[in-house]
Amino acid sequence: MKTLKMVPTRVRVTSILKRAIYSGEYKSGQELSLTAIAEQLGISRTPVREAFQTLAAEGLITLRMSKGAIVNKIDQKFIRDTFEMRILLESTAAAKAAQNGLKDVDTYIAKLKNMQAHIDTIDEKSYEDLNQSIHMAIWEAADNQKLTAYLMELWNGPSTGHAIPEEQKHYRLSTEEHIQLLENIRDHKAIAASKAMERHIKRSEDNVLEYLRKRDKETDK
Repeated sequence: MKTLKMVPTRVRVTSILKRAIYSGEYKSGQELSLTAIAEQLGISRTPVREAFQTLAAEGLITLRMSKGAIVNKIDQKFIRDTFEMRILLESTAAAKAAQNGLKDVDTYIAKLKNMQAHIDTIDEKSYEDLNQSIHMAIWEAADNQKLTAYLMELWNGPSTGHAIPEEQKHYRLSTEEHIQLLENIRDHKAIAASKAMERHIKRSEDNVLEYLRKRDKETDK
């Protein structure tokens, strides 16, 4: 049986922490403990330390001498800048994947259609694992190690959690978008694949920005 592609542990940890920051689970000024997060995730401190370094480089946190970190304030411009880069790079990856061909593309489409048929009962982990595997397969098919490395650093996983109040709706829309994206890649439609990827990521951006606007409005009251 074919196994799903998985990103390295440090990247998975980084994406988990990014989503927690984007969604407001970790608030501006909150202190993060390297040891506590490692224990919570059931992993060693090494990938958490590496994730902290990545987040600090992006300006999401400020590292502390005590091996912890402080969450920085995240505004709408920061989110727009981050997603702008993802759109540029992943749209390029989708176009290159359409030109080069994507191994097992029909298998991924079949998995998505099966998920689509059972969308009301899908759980977050199943959705996230397939989502992650699809994006990684596209990066691999693009056949550019530099491009993949940059996308690994930008990866924040699917936009679920506190920022998405209607997760099932998000799963349904995202699954439809993934099917359309992969069908364009399968049919070697590079421009259509690029545009499909752009629409997919832009909707994720809109989800996060909508949450930030609501958060800021509540803060101003």
